[in-house]
Amino acid sequence: MKIGYLGPKATFTDLAVTTLFPAAEKIAYDTIPECIDAVSSQEVELGVVPLENTIEGSVNLTVDYLIHEQPLPIVGEIIAPIQQHLMVHPYHAHMWSDVQEIYSHSHAIAQCHKFLHQNFKKAKYVYMTSTSAAAQFVSQNPHLPIAAIANRLAAEEYGLTIVRENIHDYDYNHTRFIVVRRRNEALPLQSPLYAGDKTTLMIALPKDQAGALHQVLSAFAWRRLNLTKIESRPAKTGLGNYFFIIDIDQKMDDILIPGAIAELEALDCTVQVLGSYPYYII
Repeated sequence: MKIGYLGPKATFTDLAVTTLFPAAEKIAYDTIPECIDAVSSQEVELGVVPLENTIEGSVNLTVDYLIHEQPLPIVGEIIAPIQQHLMVHPYHAHMWSDVQEIYSHSHAIAQCHKFLHQNFKKAKYVYMTSTSAAAQFVSQNPHLPIAAIANRLAAEEYGLTIVRENIHDYDYNHTRFIVVRRRNEALPLQSPLYAGDKTTLMIALPKDQAGALHQVLSAFAWRRLNLTKIESRPAKTGLGNYFFIIDIDQKMDDILIPGAIAELEALDCTVQVLGSYPYYII
């Protein structure tokens, strides 16, 4: 099986794919749209891209591209912990506290603010396109007194020494990655990481009117359907026009969710099922 993912190698997306699909052939893509397009054109069977981070929030590009450009079904979700480590070239392992520049993605540096403030007040932060790219740069420049912030897979990939583990500010930081497929078929996967099922809907209100969102939520509330997320995104049709992404904490059934959809459509809402899928926690 070929799986495309947001690259480069040794990113957190790569780590998620490697953990859940250890035997798959992996192909890295530079951008989220390129990865999703590769699934649509059948270059790969599955695509894995980030959807949401505990600290940074939703990855809007992923949501908007699936809604407006390539409406591929979501067939799975991977929830992975984000563990950031400080790593250096082995040549500098014994004097790591003397590094003058620290390389990483801007989000990773922000996620490690407390550690960096306490230990590297005078160091320069250099932003890279990914944590993996930062690790690769440090590996390729052993003569420079520099360090990278990245994950353990990046340290292994580029031969770096981790000198301080888990330097992130918040231990509960996780990222949700979604798995998309050209056909709405179940994943060919049985994994001990399986944790449950979700159904994701896109709902567009017919017009801006008092109580419209309340009516939408009521359709789920009286059926006791637990919503784990509700988020609004611009419909790109004019100011004040939005659609809502709603996650329901169960798989598609024969009665409750179809009944809620029918009620919403009776209110002239547009409803699209983006996927009903298993999720896995690493």
